[in-house]
Amino acid sequence: MPIAYYITHPQVQIDAATPVPEWGLSDVGRARASAMLDQPWVGSIRRIVSSGERKAIETAEILAKRLRLTVEVKERMHENDRSATGFLPPPEFEAVADQFFANPHESIRGWERAVDAQGRIVSEVDAVLGVDDTQDIAFVGHGGVGTLLLLHFSGREISREADQPAGGGNYFAYDIGARRIVHGWRPIDRPALHHGS
Repeated sequence: MPIAYYITHPQVQIDAATPVPEWGLSDVGRARASAMLDQPWVGSIRRIVSSGERKAIETAEILAKRLRLTVEVKERMHENDRSATGFLPPPEFEAVADQFFANPHESIRGWERAVDAQGRIVSEVDAVLGVDDTQDIAFVGHGGVGTLLLLHFSGREISREADQPAGGGNYFAYDIGARRIVHGWRPIDRPALHHGS
């Protein structure tokens, strides 16, 4: 049963003067991505597909180096487009993100609509799985579009209830053949518990 893992980049170095897609991992984020390499689910991955944003690529490269794989970059796997506002202080960002999920057919302050971001990430992942469904694949990306993908795979309406835990650096697993979620968000750097998700 081949599995698709959707992995979100862990903590980033926040720099209000730099466009968000160009942010890289912080020291904590790098440490967590390295700790991910010790998790038992990582060893079976045979293909790595990453968003084109720097923080996702850096996460994917840490994984690729250990597994001796190359990173395939898919530019359209980027996070929901928030360039209209640029960097927002965390409390303001959380408020706008709440609105983004609560009103998926509306552009909140110029952000890409949730329904459009969902369609984009689903089409990118489906394009990969449509030609390669026989091996474990890691998709490395972002919390917003990752949550939209998880909701799609689960057959659920868009809402923030399925959002990843704060801080990033989480993953969910999807059974490619059975087309079902194996488990929801779990931290990338902690062993899985054996009771539920």
